[in-house]
Amino acid sequence: MAGGTVITGTTDTERIEAPVTVRAYLICAFAAFGGIFFGYDTGWMGGVLAMKYFIRQYTGKQYPADLYPFSTDKESDYQIYKTKTFKIPARDQSLTTSILSAGTFFGAIIAGDVADHIGRRTTIIIGCTIFCVGGIFETASTGIAVMCVGRIICGVGVGFISAIVILYMSEIAPKKVRGALVAGYQQCITIGILLANCVVYATQDRDDTGSYRIPIAVQFLWAIILAVGLFILPESPRFYVKKGKLEQAARSLARVRGQPIDSGYIQDELAEIIANNEYEKKVVPQTTYIQGWTNCFTGSIFKGNSNIRRTVVGILMQMMQQLTGINFIFYFGTVFFQSLGTISNPFLISLITTLVNVCSTPLSFYIVERFGRRKILIIGAAGMITMQYIVGIVGVTAGRESENNKAAVSAMIAFICFNITFFAATWGPAAWVVIGEIFPLPIRARGVGLSTASNWFWNCIISVITPYLVGTDKGDANLGAKVFFMWGSLCIISFTFAYFLVPETKGLSLEQVDQMMDECSPRNSAGWKPHTTFAQATGLAEKGVVLENDARVETAAVEEVQETIRQKSFG
Repeated sequence: MAGGTVITGTTDTERIEAPVTVRAYLICAFAAFGGIFFGYDTGWMGGVLAMKYFIRQYTGKQYPADLYPFSTDKESDYQIYKTKTFKIPARDQSLTTSILSAGTFFGAIIAGDVADHIGRRTTIIIGCTIFCVGGIFETASTGIAVMCVGRIICGVGVGFISAIVILYMSEIAPKKVRGALVAGYQQCITIGILLANCVVYATQDRDDTGSYRIPIAVQFLWAIILAVGLFILPESPRFYVKKGKLEQAARSLARVRGQPIDSGYIQDELAEIIANNEYEKKVVPQTTYIQGWTNCFTGSIFKGNSNIRRTVVGILMQMMQQLTGINFIFYFGTVFFQSLGTISNPFLISLITTLVNVCSTPLSFYIVERFGRRKILIIGAAGMITMQYIVGIVGVTAGRESENNKAAVSAMIAFICFNITFFAATWGPAAWVVIGEIFPLPIRARGVGLSTASNWFWNCIISVITPYLVGTDKGDANLGAKVFFMWGSLCIISFTFAYFLVPETKGLSLEQVDQMMDECSPRNSAGWKPHTTFAQATGLAEKGVVLENDARVETAAVEEVQETIRQKSFG
């Protein structure tokens, strides 16, 4: 697009975005690779905590077979030592698991600011670098202290990646398939968990540090692949618009959409992004750094399009996702399955539950666009309530350890798998899709950062309390299967939240989502249709805006749009 080109927006609500191309799919698919970090780090810790060599290395306790060389599983002293004594204490399980989430909490919040300052792509690359530094500490560790240092540094890196990958994908994905493409991030999370379980399963019986160091060291591969690839991918065009760099925004958008830079589609979409950004800046101006953060909490909580309402919905969305209890299964599943008493190979059962997660997530690619975000969240919560109560009921009756009922335990595992299927197809991907769509551009990076930080905050809380909830040491709650009653009850809250507060954003551009939230309630949002464009409402479709390589001319063009907005407004 040559300097001096005048772009004018469109009044056609169906023509504010270029047709979907293979290039758009490939760019988003690669960006979704960031989910591997999240998933892999979730997956390896639970298995490593149950490894015999790791337990001996970190606690100094003898192997059961060495302490009772002539005993069998059926002899009480051996069995009691094996199941009750030879394990990582609940305190250390809690610390090593939760400290990563503490790092990600702060990483996600910081990442929003960094992404607004230097760009989405560069922020993700920095996150990969931080992650590698933490991975060095984790791999080299032989005790809890060094492991925890590595975990918290890795956490900061994962916080950067998990927040900004969602932001980046939401800003570049075409509206017709945005939900499916962002759901690909959740698919990568599940693949990461599966890969971690496979590596742990392969190294669990090694009687050396390779048993846990190999699973940890594999993480470096994901960081290198993502960082190198992002050097090639384009920056988000919405970041350039936010910075007032309209010429660069046009070039970036052309690359993302796979269209010539002088294409009418590129002009129309760029005009819509510019008009929406300037409109939002007029509604909520940002003059200082502090005001940039306080803007996330302006307006009335009872008004659907207010910034505080959007921020609260994003924060609660990620909280509700964690309170489904899904990470109890992936963090502590191996330990929990061991406690059931009738499972000979809990590592294999954990691998099976992970496979169910991986195979169920692709269903979301279709249903998130066919039925919408809101509907599948409601259905998913209802399904998880049912499955988790069934697991709890069986677990406190026929599935008790004292009953030694293998059929009942098998039924529990089956319904745990059904529960995973409901999560993987609904709340797993849809929660990420929604937080990437509901924020206006001026606060989007910080809004997504706060929402992602909420995910990791509650991830941390669950990591801290769960070992004590199901632990069998003195002072532990020893809930066993009864913990599923707690998760099921929390899913009732998730169901209520989705019904009353989550809007339907399917098939809308990010700018149209702004209009929808301004004009209708979440319960009526599924029937809302776009009836005007921001370019039309602000006069940009008539007057146009000039793009120049000269930054001073671009600034003048933006100021012209701002003046037009001051003269015209919606409705």
